[in-house]
Amino acid sequence: MDTWPSPWPISTIRRPLRSTFACRTATVGRFWISEYGCADAADDFPFLLRYSPYHNVVDGTAYPPTLVFSPTAENYAQLIKTTPFFSYAVNSLIVTIGSAGLGLLFGIPAAFAVSWTRISWPAILTLAARMAPGTLFLLPWYMMFRQVGMIGSYTALILSHAVITLPIVIWVLLPSFDNIPRSVFEAAQVDGCSVTRILWRIALPLVGSGIAVAAILAFVFSWNYFLFALVLSNGDSKTLIAAAFNFVGEGSTQWGVLMAAATLIALPPLVLAALVQRWLVSGLTLGAVKG
Repeated sequence: MDTWPSPWPISTIRRPLRSTFACRTATVGRFWISEYGCADAADDFPFLLRYSPYHNVVDGTAYPPTLVFSPTAENYAQLIKTTPFFSYAVNSLIVTIGSAGLGLLFGIPAAFAVSWTRISWPAILTLAARMAPGTLFLLPWYMMFRQVGMIGSYTALILSHAVITLPIVIWVLLPSFDNIPRSVFEAAQVDGCSVTRILWRIALPLVGSGIAVAAILAFVFSWNYFLFALVLSNGDSKTLIAAAFNFVGEGSTQWGVLMAAATLIALPPLVLAALVQRWLVSGLTLGAVKG
C-alpha cells in the first residue's frame, strides 16, 4: 500500500499503487489531480464537494464542507469580468478546428493508404509519436518557431496540435476502411476508377460515421491539450485551457473561478458529442464485429 497526501490535514488517504495503465498524477497545491481527469471519485469527492463553481468564498472554505449551501453565480461573473474569456474561447476554437481539420485532411488519405496497401509501419510511427510525452517535442518546436517568428501564432499552435489529432484520425479510421470488402474496390477498379476517385466517391461515404468519431475525438483531445498552448501561445493567442491556469497561484488558488472556467471549457465537446451522437455510436461500433 502506498500513502499519498490527503486534501485534509488531519487524515491520509490510502489506496493501492496504480497499474501501468492507470492515470499518471500531478500535484496541484496539496491536491492530487489526475493528469487526464480520471481521478478516483471516492477519494476526490471531498474536493468536488468543497470546490464547485456554485460555491461562494465562505462556503468554499468551510471546514468540514457542507452538503447544503447557497448556490451563487458570482464565480462565473468574476470569470467573465476579470478575463477576456470569449477571446480565449475564439482562440481555442480556431486552434482546435484548425488542428482537427488538419488531422482529417492528412489522416483520412493516410488511413486509406495503410488499409489499401496493408503496410502498417506509417500508422505505427504516428502512434509512437502520439505515445511520446509532449515535452519531447516542445523544446525543438519552441526553438524552431522562435527562429521563424511564429511563437504566439495560430499556425504554431495548429501545427503542434496536429501531432495529437493525426494519429487519432488514422487509428480510428483504420478499422472502418478495413471493414469495407475488397471486392467493392476491385469492382471500382474494373470500372476504371483511380485510387483517388475510389477514396472520394466510394470509401468516404461508407465510413462517414467513422469520420464523425475521428473528428469528435480529435476535437476533444486538441481542445483539452494544455502543454503546447501554455508554452507556444501569448496573450493574443492564449487558449481557454491555458488561460484557466492563471487562477492557480503560488500562494493561493481561486478554486471557485477555476471550477467555473472548467465547467465552461467542458461545454463545447459535450454539445458537439450530443449533436453527432447517432454517428458517434455507429462509428464506435463499426468494425468491432466481423463476419
